[in-house]
Amino acid sequence: MKIIVDAMGGDNAPQAAVQGALEANRVHGVDVILVGRAAEVLRAVESCGEKTLPAGVEIRDASQVVEISDDPATAFKVKKDSSLTVGLNLLKAGEGDAFVSAGSTGALLAGATLVVKRIRGIRRAAMGPVIPTAGGRAVLCDCGANAECTPEYLLQFAYLGSYYASRVLGIERPRVALLNIGAEEEKGDGLRHEAYALLREAGEAGRINFTGNIEADAAMLGGVDVIVADGYTGNIMLKSVEGVGKFLLRELKNMFLSSTRTKLAAGLIKGDMARMKKLVDPGEVGGTAFLGISRPVIKAHGSSDARAMANAVLRAREYAESGFIADVEANIQLMKVERNAEKS
Repeated sequence: MKIIVDAMGGDNAPQAAVQGALEANRVHGVDVILVGRAAEVLRAVESCGEKTLPAGVEIRDASQVVEISDDPATAFKVKKDSSLTVGLNLLKAGEGDAFVSAGSTGALLAGATLVVKRIRGIRRAAMGPVIPTAGGRAVLCDCGANAECTPEYLLQFAYLGSYYASRVLGIERPRVALLNIGAEEEKGDGLRHEAYALLREAGEAGRINFTGNIEADAAMLGGVDVIVADGYTGNIMLKSVEGVGKFLLRELKNMFLSSTRTKLAAGLIKGDMARMKKLVDPGEVGGTAFLGISRPVIKAHGSSDARAMANAVLRAREYAESGFIADVEANIQLMKVERNAEKS
């Protein structure tokens, strides 16, 4: 298994990407290709205490970098020798099994769609982050790739999320629900009504385990394994979850540091607090999969440190080994709505 890593993507590049990739290689035996400005990447390798490249690690030179200020829709075309573009072309050519980048989300999505291509029949690729819930974990699909959706997109997101939860998370018959403003069938706008009908039909046919509409609070309490949403709504939910997690941790920290008595209490539950912090830390997950792309592409958080990048590499390997893409390809006919056909 060989994972291609965009060494120049992210706020802490190239050091975090290189250090994380080396850790994944050393601890978990993952072969990696570091793509970026060779001299800078090599210096980062040396700063990690490696005088030469370890076995299973190689560098591919790319002279350009996609900056956050670049137009995401065209950056990968304009900067054809960027680490992002070169890495995606290596993936397309089969020189690696998955691609990881902490760079521009928009540029990565556009590049993955136009260079690596979507799975034939998939209308739009979706971002499928795994979020913590009271029941364990849930896949949120989509969380920002597609602000405007059709009912068919949402149907396909349901299938993509279900296959991902089954293959990658190991959940048997994952429960799928449509994110809405109420649990009742008649709630929501026209898009939700039409999507609900398609999802119910798929559920009644036994193709997915559709449980109906769900509100955000019920989803966070563990009522579902796959949350289906348009990218606009899904992104608001994701950012709300992240913000609430940070807020609660900050308030708990302030509370435990407020007096000698609470400081003593904090010492007694230090391990529990560490586990809670780990639960809401995006770096523990490592990255978000672009579901629907024909080869595995993982987006790491822009502020990822070395630990987060190492976890992103592990998620990429896990994704590549899962059989998810083969599942989607084998069942693509079930995911199409002929009356709503549109250009792929």
